[in-house]
Amino acid sequence: MAPVRIRHPKGVATIQIDLDGENVSVQDLQQAIHGATEILPSRQSLKSGYPPRALTLIPELPLSSLGLQKGDPIIVSELPGEPPVNAPAVTSAPPPEAASSRSPLETVTGALSQLLPGSSSKGPDSVEVDGSFLIHRVVPDDNSCLFSSVALVFEQSITKASQVRKIIAEGIKTNPETFNEAILGMPPPKYIETISKPSSWGGAIELSILAQHYQTEIASIDVETGRIDHFTPPGDFSASMRCILIYSGIHYDAASLAPMRDAPDEWHQTLFEIKSSDDSDPILVAAKKLADILRSKKAFTNTSTFDLKCEQCGKGLKGEKEARVHAEQTGHTQFGEY
Repeated sequence: MAPVRIRHPKGVATIQIDLDGENVSVQDLQQAIHGATEILPSRQSLKSGYPPRALTLIPELPLSSLGLQKGDPIIVSELPGEPPVNAPAVTSAPPPEAASSRSPLETVTGALSQLLPGSSSKGPDSVEVDGSFLIHRVVPDDNSCLFSSVALVFEQSITKASQVRKIIAEGIKTNPETFNEAILGMPPPKYIETISKPSSWGGAIELSILAQHYQTEIASIDVETGRIDHFTPPGDFSASMRCILIYSGIHYDAASLAPMRDAPDEWHQTLFEIKSSDDSDPILVAAKKLADILRSKKAFTNTSTFDLKCEQCGKGLKGEKEARVHAEQTGHTQFGEY
């Protein structure tokens, strides 16, 4: 028997299973996961490796068919809806990404994003606001979370995340004095090339450009601390509207207001009139309460302090900074939590 670490919608667990056993089946793994997560085998979606690949789950096959190695963590999620009767839960693996398409530094944040606890399978969290509900709008952990969240807010669809990246690139091109090499940390053309890739994360620089483009304040609330960072359009323009993003330490989501928790997407409001310049604004008060709920569920990651292990050489590391240095020195990009 060997310990296998799983990350599932309610947190992290360790199950015991014989990865090398000749008589151990995929179904045995699924039953062990069911015992730890209460997710039925027929509703399970499993990923492992880096980049995370979907595992093809055919219960009757031997466990060795999944290609799992000792120490490989498994990411567990629950499939939506009810599966057909007697139908095996089969998922197809996406085509692997070419190793040459991403540098070690670009892949570190993607690896760390898989360590973030998922949202509850019971639905998104929400806070009541004057008879409506401020709802946590979860977007995929696919390295485009900031761009997907902004696309959801301003374009009403996460499928337009690539268009948001183009806005960033154009903003840097048209403001060379503001976004110079000293600010970007690399020559602007190189930064534009990097941020245009779907594997690259965004942060404060991107949010400031997007606030200017949409002439709207972007309020980003940190789940761990409850701090709200305000990104406002520069110059004399005074934003009259704001939107809410939720930041977990390695992931961005959006927040929107709806008349009921299960309202269809078209009923959601994503832009809010600014009623107060400080954090006493009612929508910001609600956003803080939403962050409190997520904090109570440990739905955040402190990238400065959490303990990591390089899955390729076993070296212990402290936080994202050491992981980045290690990746740059060795080319290793597979990390797990201790």
